[in-house]
Amino acid sequence: MTDVPAPWPNPAHWSAEALAGIAAQTDARLPVFTAADVVPILPDHDLWDMWQIAYADGRTAFLGGRSWWFFLATPRLSDPEMRHDEARIRLTSYGADGWRDHGVTFSDGFTPGSREWSGSAVLGEDDTTLTMFFTASGRRGQPRTFEQRLFETQGRFIVEGEDARTEGWSEPVESVAADGHHYIVANQAEPENGGIKGFRDPGYFRDPMDGAEYLLFVGSAGWVKQDIDGVVGVAKREGDRWTIQPPLIESLGVNSELERPHIIVRDGRYYCFWSTQGKRFAPGLGAPTGLYAMVSDRFAGPWRPVNGTGLVAGNPVDEPTQAYCWWVTGEGDVTSFVDYWGMAGRDASDDVSLRRERFGGTAAPWFRLAFDGDRVTIA
Repeated sequence: MTDVPAPWPNPAHWSAEALAGIAAQTDARLPVFTAADVVPILPDHDLWDMWQIAYADGRTAFLGGRSWWFFLATPRLSDPEMRHDEARIRLTSYGADGWRDHGVTFSDGFTPGSREWSGSAVLGEDDTTLTMFFTASGRRGQPRTFEQRLFETQGRFIVEGEDARTEGWSEPVESVAADGHHYIVANQAEPENGGIKGFRDPGYFRDPMDGAEYLLFVGSAGWVKQDIDGVVGVAKREGDRWTIQPPLIESLGVNSELERPHIIVRDGRYYCFWSTQGKRFAPGLGAPTGLYAMVSDRFAGPWRPVNGTGLVAGNPVDEPTQAYCWWVTGEGDVTSFVDYWGMAGRDASDDVSLRRERFGGTAAPWFRLAFDGDRVTIA
């Protein structure tokens, strides 16, 4: 990508060579879930991908004695794999008594997609003004596609005791569009080769060094034609608009989806986290479904794999699909959702009833990270 002008060096490459060290990272594997770990938030719904309400500097908002989280959700479908076609954003909260549900975020027909996919939420210092960045997948009123567009809307977050609601959302506006050069325009009608191209999951970040604002997102490289083309994309706020920037990280030939990218700053270092599934790696690499990261001394890079490999926390060898979509708060706490757990070696790829039986569809147990320079470990 030497021909692409960039305010920072060429994207950091996440390499197959780095992944070779994962075999020795036995301390990066999470414990196997038990039934006691799978507690429904809303028994008649499945909930997955989540993000907390946070201030622009990354601090989690604690109001009414609780932290506040958005999840993607659907009523429990006969096949949980179909949930992506009906996803809606719900407000939840977490406190001393665990998780609570607070209902859907947007009214029916409000958002421009046929369903709502993941994003991030930024609370103003007035503890009321809330900006939601989210993915609109497909188009409202049209046949299902896997088109992905990034939108934002501003509303009010009202906390009353231990309950809360959102209201007064402005008409959603498209934040930024894929340029077809740095990033493929993700508008597939159907998946191809077992996956979809990406332009989704807008994650807000404000750089404490200079106050610059960015949206990170999962993208697919636009300057090559290949299946394994995952990148961490970037848009930068310039005046009153977001402008496309070159990718921050690329994994060409290594991984096709660096999902839910988000950055936290700890002790002067920048940590860019993402999640990916084992099946998204190139054949033969053998890396697990897990939470991965790179670290840098500044947003512009150079970025280097955390722990030398990029792996921070992976599913256990015995239960490789038990959790997914890890989200790291500014405080270093981590949650995810319970995916296909208690599989005991079974394969649900062609077994709908087994998928329904073993899909958790709820928040997974929390854990905390320990930061030590380029090392990030499960505390």
